[in-house]
Amino acid sequence: MKLYLVQHGEAKRKEEDPSRPLTNKGIKDAEKVAEYISKLDIKVKKIFHSGKLRAKQTAEIYAKYLKPEEGISETDGLNPLDEPKTWIEKIKTIDEDIMLTGHLPHLSKLASALITGDENREIIKFRNAGIICLERDEQGKWTILWVIPPELIP
Repeated sequence: MKLYLVQHGEAKRKEEDPSRPLTNKGIKDAEKVAEYISKLDIKVKKIFHSGKLRAKQTAEIYAKYLKPEEGISETDGLNPLDEPKTWIEKIKTIDEDIMLTGHLPHLSKLASALITGDENREIIKFRNAGIICLERDEQGKWTILWVIPPELIP
């Protein structure tokens, strides 16, 4: 199973717009990464997002390019301060490749918990609109396959 973790694109500040939609840069960065990875023959069964506007918009952009078989869906457990345990338990029963579109510090804690068993041991730096691919082997161990931040794509 592959698990794709995506931090939402750059969002407007709360003072500028309380709903915090993506900025023009946030939209462009998400489009750039999503278009790039769509050429890598990535198959995602479903894209989950936190329900916050910036995560939903990012998930919709990725879905436009990856065309997940089961579309996108708002779900619990992906908000910034949510416990990673929720998704650690959920993915134990999932065999298909999925994408989680969310926020920091949650995504960082989830990746750290899966890879090292310690959610507080930061092992990777997320970037707005960037994607990280983790893979679970037959024994249930997770590894980082690759990372693509927007600034790597011309």
